[in-house]
Amino acid sequence: MKISAVIPAYNSAPFIRAAINSIQAQTSAVDEIIVIDDGSTDSTEQVVASLSGNIIYHKQSNQGPSTARNTGIELATGDWIAFLDADDQWTPEKIAWQKQTLSKHPDLHLVAGDMAEIDNDDKFLTESVLAKHRLLDAFQKLAGQPVPDALARLVKKNFIPTGTVLVKRETVIQAGLFNPAIRFGEDLELWAKIAANHPISCLPQILMLRRQHGNNATQASERMLIDLTKVMDSIRRYARPQLAKQGIKPDHLVAEAYWTLGYWYFNNDQRIDAAHAFTNSLKQQFKLNSLAFLLSCYLPTPLISAIRTIKQKFAKS
Repeated sequence: MKISAVIPAYNSAPFIRAAINSIQAQTSAVDEIIVIDDGSTDSTEQVVASLSGNIIYHKQSNQGPSTARNTGIELATGDWIAFLDADDQWTPEKIAWQKQTLSKHPDLHLVAGDMAEIDNDDKFLTESVLAKHRLLDAFQKLAGQPVPDALARLVKKNFIPTGTVLVKRETVIQAGLFNPAIRFGEDLELWAKIAANHPISCLPQILMLRRQHGNNATQASERMLIDLTKVMDSIRRYARPQLAKQGIKPDHLVAEAYWTLGYWYFNNDQRIDAAHAFTNSLKQQFKLNSLAFLLSCYLPTPLISAIRTIKQKFAKS
């Protein structure tokens, strides 16, 4: 078993040393660390060059994290790939826990795990993200066993932080790698494609410390919700039979994504965009709620404001 760790980096000089150090401090070593510099304009290259060890550095023009990770996968010589963003860190026994899990369950193609969240001063903000989303108990009971109906669970809530993943290189390639056309949720799309055809696991141990700061990608709500419709449509096309077998209605999945986007537009008084999104939701699946919101998009603004005021009064009473 040969493991390649892939780090996409963009203007990551303040944090990348700690990220690489956390990989090199593993109690079970990886075989190579591949840093893909995605067009940095700061001193990322100089910081990486100052570090010793099994580091491969590759610089390319800025194309986004998906393309950077894909480049790392292509350059990797390992049969297993692990990921870490340049501003995050692994916990010391991350790889050891995953290897132990694979020795017990050799049929697994992907092993992820829990993560904590830290600030720029390395102070803990969230002790366990799985616990935060009320998922920890379920994964503690599984104790590394393959996740039952993993695809269905993933499309309800993505429980796989990318920086905790250890996955077979061949499996990632067969699933189509990360989709560069999707900026938000490209990881969910890939994990869902893998879970549709292979056993996966999620450990209850903290495998990664994720840094929360103003530059985190998950801050842009509109773009994130637009991309969510693309992700769900892609998963539907790729895994319609598997979704149905696991109790998920494929068309409902996409309809809900469009409804959520429409609701966001509606609340932000972008009526034309909201109407378009609700129409797309209805095209996937007819629901009275979607129709009601679509019709509401064409009501006069004062009437909608009055309805909102009445709803707020009833909610408080």
